[in-house]
Amino acid sequence: MRRLFYNIICIACLMTAVNGYAQDQEQQQRKVTPVKPSTNKVLTPPKGTDEKIIQQYLSGDTAQARAQERKDSLAKIYPRYPKLTELSLGLNFGDAILMAFGQKYSSFDVSATLNMWNRFQPVLIAGLGRAKDTPDDMNYTYTGKLSPYFKIGANYNFLFKNEPKYQLYAGVRLGFSIFKYDITNVIINNPYWGEYDQNYQLKGMSSNALWGEFLAGLKVHIASNWSLGWEAKFHGIFNYKKSDNGKPWYIPGYGTQNGKWAFGLSLYYTIPLSKDSWPVKEEKKGDAK
Repeated sequence: MRRLFYNIICIACLMTAVNGYAQDQEQQQRKVTPVKPSTNKVLTPPKGTDEKIIQQYLSGDTAQARAQERKDSLAKIYPRYPKLTELSLGLNFGDAILMAFGQKYSSFDVSATLNMWNRFQPVLIAGLGRAKDTPDDMNYTYTGKLSPYFKIGANYNFLFKNEPKYQLYAGVRLGFSIFKYDITNVIINNPYWGEYDQNYQLKGMSSNALWGEFLAGLKVHIASNWSLGWEAKFHGIFNYKKSDNGKPWYIPGYGTQNGKWAFGLSLYYTIPLSKDSWPVKEEKKGDAK
């Protein structure tokens, strides 16, 4: 009996000692456990940072500061011109030069191009065209009377990061014309009846046409608000009014019906619409002012 009581006392003492050791270890672990760093730690702003962004850093709002830095960085890479950047009025006189080299038709038009964000450019065109030709190997004279044509379309400027003075663009056009033409001096030889010079006149014939164009162009500044532009066009006819006596050889604003390519040369006068808000290039250190 006495031995049993002694064993119980020993076990109780052992458990007390083990429990005390565990509590001591837990207290020691609490003392050495590192404290988590503060999530509001103020970071040092990069060199050359704008003063407003620095204030955001100092206030601890690093997320907003970094967002503003990214926005400013993108603005330097992709400058944001105003929605209505400029308006260009153009005069196409390319056919006048080609006529000097023997071309038998001509089109002259004026255009209005609205430059938006220095990238997207809606275009309106109105012009007049005429033609006269007596083919060497044919027996008639074709006369296309002076008739109007109209085009509507848009350009995309690939140099939108640069100043609007220099542009490289691609565009589309939808054209329409109502016109009249004559086919005269139609000579028919009839040797069977002994008649060799029967002359026919087909006058006052009318037609209309609808066509589309894909084009690529270049515009360069020459002086003050004046610029020159070149365009190469690939086009095709959607529909045209046919005649019982044949199809029209020339369509104002389009060219000869069988032609697929056309070229233009235009003189532009540009009117700035929001010049004060255009991006300004930062001057490099050491540049003369």
